[in-house]
Amino acid sequence: MNMIFKIARTELRNLFYSPVAWFLTIAFMVQCGIYYTYPLYPLAKWQEVLMENTPKFKDLGLALTTSLFLAPDGIFMNVLQNLFLFVPLLTMGLISREVNNGTIKLLYSSPLKIREIVLGKYLAIMIYNLLLVGIVGIFMVTGLFNIQHADYGLLLSAALGFYLLVCAYTAIGLFMSSLTTYQIVSAIGSFIIVFALSRIGNLWQKYDLVRDLTYFLSISGRTTKMLRGLITTKDLVYFILIVGMFVSFTLIKLRAGRESKPWYIRTGRYLLVLGAVLLLGYFSSRPGYIGYWDTTANNANTLHVNTQNIIKEMKGEPLEITLYCNLFGGGVARGLPENRNDYLWNLWEPYIRFKPDIKFNYVYYYDVQDGDSTLSVTWGHKSYKEIAERMCEGYEIKPSLFKPGAEVRKQIDLSPENYRLVMQLKYKGRTTFLRTFDDPTFWPEELQVAAAFKRLLQDSMPKAVFLTGNLERDINKNGEREFKYHTTAKDNRYSLVNIGFDVDTLLPETQSIPAGAAAVVLADPKTTLSPVTTGKLQTYINNGGNMFILGEPGKQQVLNPLLAQFGVRMMDGTLIELSKDEMPHMVKPFITLEGTDLSQEQILSLLKTAIREKTDSFAMLMPGVTGIEYTNGGAYTIKPLFQTGTDKAWLKAGAVVTDSVAPAFSPAEGDTKIPHYTTAVSITRKLAQKEQRIIVTSDADFMSNMRQGGGFIGRSMYSWLDYGKFPIYTPRPQPMDTKLLIGTTAAGILRILYVWVMPGLVLLLGTVLLIRRKRK
Repeated sequence: MNMIFKIARTELRNLFYSPVAWFLTIAFMVQCGIYYTYPLYPLAKWQEVLMENTPKFKDLGLALTTSLFLAPDGIFMNVLQNLFLFVPLLTMGLISREVNNGTIKLLYSSPLKIREIVLGKYLAIMIYNLLLVGIVGIFMVTGLFNIQHADYGLLLSAALGFYLLVCAYTAIGLFMSSLTTYQIVSAIGSFIIVFALSRIGNLWQKYDLVRDLTYFLSISGRTTKMLRGLITTKDLVYFILIVGMFVSFTLIKLRAGRESKPWYIRTGRYLLVLGAVLLLGYFSSRPGYIGYWDTTANNANTLHVNTQNIIKEMKGEPLEITLYCNLFGGGVARGLPENRNDYLWNLWEPYIRFKPDIKFNYVYYYDVQDGDSTLSVTWGHKSYKEIAERMCEGYEIKPSLFKPGAEVRKQIDLSPENYRLVMQLKYKGRTTFLRTFDDPTFWPEELQVAAAFKRLLQDSMPKAVFLTGNLERDINKNGEREFKYHTTAKDNRYSLVNIGFDVDTLLPETQSIPAGAAAVVLADPKTTLSPVTTGKLQTYINNGGNMFILGEPGKQQVLNPLLAQFGVRMMDGTLIELSKDEMPHMVKPFITLEGTDLSQEQILSLLKTAIREKTDSFAMLMPGVTGIEYTNGGAYTIKPLFQTGTDKAWLKAGAVVTDSVAPAFSPAEGDTKIPHYTTAVSITRKLAQKEQRIIVTSDADFMSNMRQGGGFIGRSMYSWLDYGKFPIYTPRPQPMDTKLLIGTTAAGILRILYVWVMPGLVLLLGTVLLIRRKRK
């Protein structure tokens, strides 16, 4: 070991007695200074402007640690993108310089072992790499002083990823330096190897035999998790193996220069090292053998505790996931074999971390819905087998991979899923589908996955029962006023069927209302409820059943008899709110403080703070709505969920014409005006075993397909009616590093200091040292 340290010390001396190391150090320092201070200054400027002009200013609303260090224009992202330009210049002369100067012969003739020479030189480069980390560390420490509650765990993880990557690059450069006496050739060779390792992960991904091996060798994206604050043993082992492989290659090359061995023995040594690396890398990256450490302040890279608790219940048997990929269906490209590693490690790795015994299956087929001739007509009335063969040519895959639809139909019916890319989950004999979606995210998110897992564990799911028979909104129609989008639409990731609810319709005239329903929904009945329907609803309510009642202006007489028992009444007339952009009946009530308690939706928690501090709220567009009158004091407690702004709306009596001159307020015609109109209320009643919950709204259109089911507030209403059990929310704490502790003056000084002064001082130091060295 003493000889290794001596060689490392000598190599470091040689390194800093040449202008290359000084040039790279200065260039690296300037780059870091630019990418830290230039984003910092405008942020500090905006903070000062907001502090001076907004009395209730709290913070910038940005995770500043991420913005300054990990954003596309931050330090780490830019340094890593340009790192491969620095390293080859640094390592190109490590071995070749000894050959060109003739000192390699002295080293060989000395009582030194080749491994001591190689390890000593590489140790010197590792120490220099620590200098680069130290430069980045200057800005990390500065960030800790500039940012309030900076996420230091995230920074340390990113610094580790940076150091491991630069060590891997320098190991490659060391090996390339041993292959040639021309330093420029060594530098170019290093560029080529780094480029090859960056692209090898995309090669031969269609073939099962080599997919995992090439994916493991890929250096591209290896630091991505560390930059996000997640350290895994898989990535650590990868860098250790890559460094070990290229250092071993260097040893083999130098030893071959002193031996007279046949070519196949020398080649066998390389292959033996490569094989050992691939074998160790393969097993170290298998599920169950990977360790994880989330260093972020809010565990941003870890499944929410709600999801973890669900996974903990899945004991005693593996979870089986089968991906069904239809060559003719939606999302086929994402399910092809070449994208399998992306599917496994980007979608499923967070879940494999907590349940490593997940078994993955793949079924590839081609099929269309019965009676659908669109594909056949498009392809000139070719048979489906011929079409599949032509499409396989385009995808460059073997047609034999795909089974005919008839064969798959014998095993499973995928027609309800429209034959698109879908996953079937199976656990202890229970199965459920987990869907993909035609949006930028495509794959299901934690909200959908957690709901699917819960389906595998429960005998039944909460059911939303929609009543029919009185021209209510239809949950199976795509019309703009209907309710399919947020209820049964399988292509909407936030529809009830995708977030844990079962949905069904019921005709109360002939069917009984189930007592165990999460909610019975009466959505805008347009005809008078029959005595039979009214009687069954009354029994359901008396027994403590939860309801979601949605009305519309002009139909008050249909619902008011039912609402009277709660102390609630839909007011006669239609609310009018004049604005320059919307029609007069387009009213925008605001969510109240009580409305923010409906669910754990992230935006509701933010709104609660804003409403309490009287800084903001959220306006719901309700196209055609009336006011709701209510009185407390009986068995039921009533709270407003939506209310119009102060003196912004008035109640128009009689019919409202929306496509003519704006209506005018006329008390003579029966129009009335009060400061606030309530348009949605929650109703609760304490019972012996539970709390009965009912929601009443005086508009149904805000939940229609056109309004996307009310968005987050619609989900929140169903969640409240189900006592918060579903959806399985996974709220994250808000970032704390949202305020700078520095102003524009100090930010400007830092810019001058880090971009000009410090590099200038290092340049001066290097120049003096090199001149004095040259004189000696």
